[in-house]
Amino acid sequence: MKREISMKPSNYRWTICTLLFLATTINYMDRQVLSLTWKDFIEPEFHWNNNDYGNITALFSIFYAVSMFFAGKFVDWLDTKKGFMWAIGIWSVGACLHAFCGIATSGLITGDWIFSFEGSKEALAKVDNVSLIISTSVTLFIFARLILAVGEAGNFPAAIKTTAEFFPKKDRAFSTSIFNAGATVGALAAPLTIPFIARAYGWEMAFIIIGALGFLWMGLWQFYYRKPHLCKKLNAEELKYIQQDDTEEDIAKRASSEKEKSFTFAQSFKYRQTWAFIVGKFMTDGVWWFYLFWTPAYLSSVYGMDSTKSAIPLFILYAITLLSIIGGWLPKYFVDKLGMNPYSGRMKAMLIFAFFPLLALVAQPAGSISYWFPVIIIGIAGAAHQAWSANIFSTVGDMFPKRAIATITGIGGMAGGLGSFLINKGSGVLFDYSHKAWTTVNGVPFLQKYPQFNTERIPEHFFEDLRNSGAVISDGINTGYMIIFSICAVAYLIAWFLMKSLVPQYKVIKD
Repeated sequence: MKREISMKPSNYRWTICTLLFLATTINYMDRQVLSLTWKDFIEPEFHWNNNDYGNITALFSIFYAVSMFFAGKFVDWLDTKKGFMWAIGIWSVGACLHAFCGIATSGLITGDWIFSFEGSKEALAKVDNVSLIISTSVTLFIFARLILAVGEAGNFPAAIKTTAEFFPKKDRAFSTSIFNAGATVGALAAPLTIPFIARAYGWEMAFIIIGALGFLWMGLWQFYYRKPHLCKKLNAEELKYIQQDDTEEDIAKRASSEKEKSFTFAQSFKYRQTWAFIVGKFMTDGVWWFYLFWTPAYLSSVYGMDSTKSAIPLFILYAITLLSIIGGWLPKYFVDKLGMNPYSGRMKAMLIFAFFPLLALVAQPAGSISYWFPVIIIGIAGAAHQAWSANIFSTVGDMFPKRAIATITGIGGMAGGLGSFLINKGSGVLFDYSHKAWTTVNGVPFLQKYPQFNTERIPEHFFEDLRNSGAVISDGINTGYMIIFSICAVAYLIAWFLMKSLVPQYKVIKD
């Protein structure tokens, strides 16, 4: 393929990076719709408690984990363009499906299928069997979450593979931090849009409108993406820059369109590098997902904010996490200025980022002064996570051949999903337990004063009614959040030391 010779490289790779950024933004907005609507809009309709929500988010994590195991292999098999198209198409369908869970719950319980959002709400309001409403609605949301998880699992394997195709090793952490900032921007945009859409048009339309964005992205991806050596929009100098780490044999194979030999799961698990990536993702992914899924509920439970009142604090929180772009620049500095190899530069940067989440140890105590302290601290911890995440993803491209990148990324993503399941499920159980067992009313333990709630659910607005009657309540859920914040605080340092012990030195896999 002939290319125009130019002394100055074109910058088409950044157009591709922008598309990855947009995909990741949409990905995280789709995840956030449930967390921003369940407390104010969905809980009153379906009578959920923390454990019900925890079950849904925990099972989403499991579905995501299992799907990630196969998603990377799927992307390597279909290749980047088709793999990404399938992934975002499936998750966009799953996102929109959430909107119809109310209609389906009403139809299954009453036998009268009313294909209108308001009509189904009215029908459910007449049902006396609250337990049946809870079990049916939770099951349907879990199904919608399954579809969402299967599709979303393809985002990061496809994005990391694309980054390895379009950027040399020294630039991958920076380009990854750019597209990975989409997670922050998605989380940033979500509280400023989703609650207001839900309040104006109903929670169902929030799922539909945000879910539809993925279908728009598919058109852009179809139009813009081509493999670098086949893309006419980048010149010879940019292609040379992109391929600077490749051997002549690698370039010759691509030019001949020879299909690369697949990298099997059996091969993947025999390398310590794979296990280091697994450990790092397992230990830390759940922290980000906890902040993503539970921070709106935290502001509601501890500070009494509804989804519209918490919009500005959440916006500030996620704006702070945009500092994570430094995470891509720092290892590049270590490599270019200090002469370190990519892996050593990345690990040094990751150690620095691992210290910032320790601030979460004081988030809950400082919250007694002002809710802005935990908001800012969670924002800093989130920025540190995203900086860490950009680098841990890039370690795969540093040490594995391109044909293995999506597969290894998927395996690590599975481990991260399992870690997320544990923290989300554990959080739901802990918060409901602490809300009952560690709460006091006028200095008397709650369950001593109201022993019937040992086995029964606490009615909606029960505590609000008690406060209105003049009772002094010390809510035990504050202690529950303190425990989880402490776990989140130390996870990164533990992960770093385990990763370093598994792979102490930079070693490229040639198989």
